[in-house]
Amino acid sequence: MQRDQADFDILGETPDLVAVEKPAGLLVHPSKPGGPRTLWDGLRELLAFEIANAGQVSLINRLDRETSGIVLVAKHPAAARAAAMAMQHGLIHKTYLALVHGHPEWETRRTDAPILRQGEAAPTNIYLKRMVHPLGAAATTLFRVLKRTNGATGPLSLLEAHPLTGRTHQIRVHAAHLGHPILGDKIYGPSEECYLEFIRTGWTPALASRLFLDRHALHSSGLSLDWEGRRLSWESPLPAEIAAFLD
Repeated sequence: MQRDQADFDILGETPDLVAVEKPAGLLVHPSKPGGPRTLWDGLRELLAFEIANAGQVSLINRLDRETSGIVLVAKHPAAARAAAMAMQHGLIHKTYLALVHGHPEWETRRTDAPILRQGEAAPTNIYLKRMVHPLGAAATTLFRVLKRTNGATGPLSLLEAHPLTGRTHQIRVHAAHLGHPILGDKIYGPSEECYLEFIRTGWTPALASRLFLDRHALHSSGLSLDWEGRRLSWESPLPAEIAAFLD
């Protein structure tokens, strides 16, 4: 059933689940009391009837603030438990699109590279920053090149990425580790100083000259799972602000 919601689009709904398309810039969860409106706030309004009848809002996958695309939501506790188990066992299949710097020398690439919070092994001024490190948690991403292009920003490539594990910033860390950081990435791009400057000043012409895009060019474009005997799948097209770089 289609229901109006200003903050995000509804891609599909069943009695147990709803898939929504989150725009870049929308936080998933509140970070502090009185903070900006979040996806969580909008979902509680959307599912007010379910909540009033012993339902709940459970986000099965989460996206960074700047990452756009598909978020799967369970509408009651039993669905949340079943979907969480499916996620834990790798039965929810996720596809991302990432616009990265450079032209990879490969067409497909499997990256098995453990990920650790960088502050545990090396200096950084960003608490959440991750890095590839032998002591980190196992992490695997499958990459495939979809398109190569050249423009004012230099060579760019559109990659399809399938994360087989769910580590924080996994695709962004692995892409940078391969030498192809994601366009607009303030943490894993030209310098982590871009992120610190953005926190101090917001988006400025100086940052635009280094990052080219005011968000990192990562988009959750596909999600699928088997649910009660049938295949559920949703797709989300590449946002216009990212697609513009391919033209």
